[in-house]
Amino acid sequence: MTCEELLRALNEVIDDQSALALYHEFADHLAGCNPCHLVIDNIRKTIQLYKAGEPYLMPDGFQDRFRDALRAKWKAKFPDATT
Repeated sequence: MTCEELLRALNEVIDDQSALALYHEFADHLAGCNPCHLVIDNIRKTIQLYKAGEPYLMPDGFQDRFRDALRAKWKAKFPDATT
């Protein structure tokens, strides 16, 4: 199983319990592929944080700075777009 095959099949495993037959292929691939192991670990951690449902308060001004940074990137990439 290649990295690309693992990532394509990942949605099946997450969305469909019957696809757990792929587990052994995943396990074999993950045993020898640290980048994919890190991807899976990050997804697990993200899901755990989401399920915990506890909001994380952003530092003062972060939302404004983040929004401004996104706007600047958008304008740089799409200078003719209107906001």
